[in-house]
Amino acid sequence: MARKTHHVVPNSEGGWDVKGGGSKRAIKHHERKTDAVDHARGISRNQESELVIHNKDGRISNADSHGNDPYPPKDKR
Repeated sequence: MARKTHHVVPNSEGGWDVKGGGSKRAIKHHERKTDAVDHARGISRNQESELVIHNKDGRISNADSHGNDPYPPKDKR
């Protein structure tokens, strides 16, 4: 089963969007990346999804799992 994801991506007109995985529409738009990451992290924790944060060029810069991690750290098993 595919993992549910949320993404922080740059908006072509400026600012940053929070999107659900596979969605073309933004859940929320923010002017600052830090605000978008904070908002997306809250959604990701609430829905126990994977958070994927992108750079301005669209490449993935960071990813966090929030719940149901298939590969938890050894100290969390």
